[in-house]
Amino acid sequence: MADVFEEEAEPTVSIHEYLKGVEEQELEADLVLGGDDGKECTYTKGYMKRQAIFSCLTCTPEGNAGVCTACSLSCHDGHEIVELWTKRNFRCDCGNSKFGEVFCKLFPNKEVENVDNAYNHNFKGSYCTCGRPYPDPEAEEQVEMIQCCICEDWLHEEHIGLESSDEIPRDEEGEPLYEDFICPVCSEACSFLTLYPQTIWAVKQHDVTNATKDKNVLEDVPSACGSSEKLENVISSLESPKVNCLLPTATSEVVSNGKGILAVETSEKEPDSIEQIQGSGPSTVCVLGVDLVGAPPALEKTKPMFLSKNWRDVLCRCDKCANFCTQKGIGFLLDKEDSIAEYEKMAKQKREEKLQQQEGVELNFLNNLGHVEKMEILNGITDMKNEIHTFLESFDASKPITSEDVHQVFENLAKKRRRM
Repeated sequence: MADVFEEEAEPTVSIHEYLKGVEEQELEADLVLGGDDGKECTYTKGYMKRQAIFSCLTCTPEGNAGVCTACSLSCHDGHEIVELWTKRNFRCDCGNSKFGEVFCKLFPNKEVENVDNAYNHNFKGSYCTCGRPYPDPEAEEQVEMIQCCICEDWLHEEHIGLESSDEIPRDEEGEPLYEDFICPVCSEACSFLTLYPQTIWAVKQHDVTNATKDKNVLEDVPSACGSSEKLENVISSLESPKVNCLLPTATSEVVSNGKGILAVETSEKEPDSIEQIQGSGPSTVCVLGVDLVGAPPALEKTKPMFLSKNWRDVLCRCDKCANFCTQKGIGFLLDKEDSIAEYEKMAKQKREEKLQQQEGVELNFLNNLGHVEKMEILNGITDMKNEIHTFLESFDASKPITSEDVHQVFENLAKKRRRM
């Protein structure tokens, strides 16, 4: 009787659900690996802007080295590996001086050390300000973590300096409304972001809804800059993650007057062109109009920052602002290819190209076959369809299909082919 209940409790899944699950897993892997097929060491590509990196605690227990996807599979198979997701400006360490007498199987002729590589405690398998591993063997339930786009450490939501995780910008289904997160420690170096329009900040769904409600009140309220159209643009920007090029410059700020009414405080300086406010390229004219090197803005209190989608497009790229970011060690913020969103976009493009190539190889294979070979393949497909159809007709629909049933279908098909 117990065997009957165990058989009834066996989980079932349709072929469509199974194939969909496999496709989702493959896509997730491609997004993390950036479309890297793991066949060649990335060392020859130098310090890549962003790539998937792994730490081998078997070879480097100090956590002072990182290896690429291919080396993690070929050179460190069976070792204790820590997945670090992606790291910026990193070059594969596999087989260099940090690995002692262990050489890289894929590309052994490497320099002694990659001096520009940066390492944090993630390479030792610890994360967040609490220094716990992930997954945490002592935790009853694994808590979600968020990666800071500056230091690239992963932090638990309860350790990022918010009173409640409800303050994190999410939609009604719990999906994040932000593109990048900056931890409280790194926010001090990024205080200059407070000079930019409110559109760079991700807001909670609740706040967007309230801003929409206040829109009716704002129609009869004169703006601080004397332009109701400009104020309308600010409110519209709160309803959309896209950057509104008609916004005031970064010296503008959306504030509350304490009565639930929004107002705009702005300087007289306006952007000379749409391209400047979008930050499309280097410019001699500063969008901010502020000397960040001489007088950078200070935060009253360091706190986490949540940035909206495409927020980097708005950053000023004039020589002074670019030099300021370089001095602060955050010049990568001006490089769109540095972002995770761009990394995943390129990974999807590589995946589509790979699938198209596979389809092309399959098509060429069939085209190169003779008439007899083609007929054999078509007959084999027909036999499989007929065998499955026969099985489904004779099978009791009230019972689940087990792995033994599937094996039996292919065994019957093999017997039929042998007889032929």
